Formats: sequence, C-alpha cells, structure tokens
Amino acid sequence: MQKRFFSVVAATCLSVVVFTACNNEAKEEEKMADTVAATTEAKPMEEAGVMVGGANMVPSKDIVDNAAASADHTTLVAAVKAAGLVETLKGAGPFTVFAPTNEAFAKLPAGTVDNLLKPEMKGDLTSILTYHVVAGAFKAADLKDGQKIKTVQGAELTVSIKDGKVMIDGATVTIPDVISSNGVTHVIDAVVTPKK
Repeated sequence: MQKRFFSVVAATCLSVVVFTACNNEAKEEEKMADTVAATTEAKPMEEAGVMVGGANMVPSKDIVDNAAASADHTTLVAAVKAAGLVETLKGAGPFTVFAPTNEAFAKLPAGTVDNLLKPEMKGDLTSILTYHVVAGAFKAADLKDGQKIKTVQGAELTVSIKDGKVMIDGATVTIPDVISSNGVTHVIDAVVTPKK
C-alpha cells in the first residue's frame, strides 16, 4: 500500500513537473511570437522602388516628389520650380519624363543654366523642360527604334535603340522605368532641346 501511495505521489509530481515545463515552453513561444509581431509592426516593409541619386524612387510618390529626393536631379527640380511646372507635374497625368541629371545640365555651355533660370527666360525654360515630357506612361519596352513621340512642348522626340540601349534625341537612358504614382521617369545623360 505504501509503495502504491509513493508511486501515485511520484507520478503526480512527475505530471506536475512535465505540465509546468510544457506550460513554460508554451509561454516562451508566445513571448517570442509577440516579440516578432511587435518588431514587424514597428518596422514596416520598405516600398520597392528604383534607386536614383541615392534615394529610393517609389510608386506611391508623384514624379516631382521622387525627383526632389534625388541628389542627381537638383538642377532639374530647380528648373521645374523656376518654370512654374511643379503643379502640372504633380497632376494626375500620366506623364513620361526624360530627366536629365545634374551632370547633363553641366555639359551645356557655361552660363546656360543660370541664364535659363532668370525670370525673363521663363518661356525658353518652359519650352525646354516640356520638350522632356510626353503625355502618357511609356516604359522602355514600349519604345521602338525610330519611333517619334510628341512632347507636351509640341515637337517630337526621336527614339533610337542600339545594342539594347534606349536613346532619346541622342541622349542615353541611363536608368529606365522609374515608376511614380502619375507616370514614368527615364533618367537621361544629356539635355535635349527642341529643333528650331
């Protein structure tokens, strides 16, 4: 009888120990799950985009906001502001913008950019900038060799494709298909100007 009593007590103790261990393990797993959930909530997933000028260009931002974040497009953004085109390029669109880099503007003859940014040159500046903008969203795959696309300025850009590289009026597209909420931007390595 005493043996049986000790067996029952031992079995009960063992059950309590096993139950407590399992319960503690379940609590640890629950704590870990809570920690993972809190970490996930605190750090949302970064939106996928394209890196341009040290910044992530994302589809949730419009063309102007994406360009303003790029360290390579400060001259273009200043020109867009001087021409009074910010609101237009923040509009619904869609637009396709061929965006020259700061280096592209630097290739122009000395003093050209400073001259174009003067208030009395607003008409010329607007003409040049709108020559870089096309109504509609054209990805690189939509562009064909020899294609002519009408710009907002009214003249046509000529597309050429050689060895897989897309060129617009001789300017090379260095970063294609930067998607924004109101269109597509293609970074180009030269400023293109309308033919007189």
